[in-house]
Amino acid sequence: LRTVDALAVGRAAPAGRGRRAARLAGRLPLPQPVALGLARPFARPARALAMGAAVLFGTVAVTFTVGMAGSLGRVMEARAHDAADVVVPEPRPGPGAGGPRSDEPPRVDPALVAGAIEATAGTARHYSAAKVRATVPGVSGVVDVVAFTGDASWGGYAMVAGRWFERPGEAVVPTPFLAATGTRLGDTVTVHGPAAPVTVRIVGEVLDPRKDGRQVFTDASTLAAARPDLSETSHHIAVRPGTDVSAYVGELNGRLAPSGVAAQAGGQGGGSDMVLTLNALSVSLTLMLVAVAALGVLNGVLLDTRERVREIGVHKALGMTPRQTVVSVLTSVAVTGLVAGAAGVPLGMLLHGWVVPTMGESAGLRFPGSVLAVYHPAEVVPLAFGGLVIATLGALLPAGWAAGTRTATAVRTE
Repeated sequence: LRTVDALAVGRAAPAGRGRRAARLAGRLPLPQPVALGLARPFARPARALAMGAAVLFGTVAVTFTVGMAGSLGRVMEARAHDAADVVVPEPRPGPGAGGPRSDEPPRVDPALVAGAIEATAGTARHYSAAKVRATVPGVSGVVDVVAFTGDASWGGYAMVAGRWFERPGEAVVPTPFLAATGTRLGDTVTVHGPAAPVTVRIVGEVLDPRKDGRQVFTDASTLAAARPDLSETSHHIAVRPGTDVSAYVGELNGRLAPSGVAAQAGGQGGGSDMVLTLNALSVSLTLMLVAVAALGVLNGVLLDTRERVREIGVHKALGMTPRQTVVSVLTSVAVTGLVAGAAGVPLGMLLHGWVVPTMGESAGLRFPGSVLAVYHPAEVVPLAFGGLVIATLGALLPAGWAAGTRTATAVRTE
């Protein structure tokens, strides 16, 4: 602008801008302060768009952060495999019978532990797992072959593709295993390490980032001929609904006392703590993003309110109360907040649906649909109204300032 033009430009909106919207809003069956607020964005459309962009950013960021926290939580749950209510860990090295420490774990008959579990009231279902170290062509290092006795499909193993094994000779493997061996579902691999090589057919792809994916999950009967002496076994139990887990653990430990092993409540592998940490970080990040978006709204509303100080004074002189002044200022950002919030939620969901799989691919993993499907209708609706909350938070301070301004001071302000 030339100097003389800059000095001549007034602070108010150009004459006539927004008057048609004001007339239309005045015809609505709404209180006058609400009608004045609804028409205000049309007087300063560029400023309204700027505030809408701030709200849109905040809504997208919050929606994405909520989805990311949910996805990471489900990944941690899948990694922990802690769906069991009660776990009997595999025996660990400890003091020997005579007192000195032994480097070898005590040998426990899995059948005795399984019998104690079945005899304990409240047992719904259970399975056991034994690990065998082996090698597989194409995979560097040692591979853990996890052999299950019983149906372990309910134990928290998230399937990416295919199905859980159903018969001897079938196996389920993580995504990195498929990439390392160049195999896919339906192919066979040979496991070397037991007394004799064992060939298994891959029928499923499971999400399991532990040990860089160097794992094979199969039925214990698959290794029966090559490794009949599986003994280092953990047991995983689901109790019946309504069963007190603490009481169940106490009764089961009483039966397991002669065996030298003890049961414990499930979910104690560290996964739950990590999920709580992720949730706390998500809440902190969400609050910071909301604050940043609200500051963007605050800047626009404060500038708009300062420019309208004389107009507000006239309204006060005509009888507008402080409460009505607050309503008028908050209403001026309500439509912007609602529209930006409604647009920001699907954009945040699209961003989440693109970023999370990309993160998994960078780590050599593929995520199942359950990791991505973290948004529920009960969460999406509040997120859509989050734009209105952000806009309201940003407008509260200017609204309070406008309501507290004395009428005489506002009217004589040039």
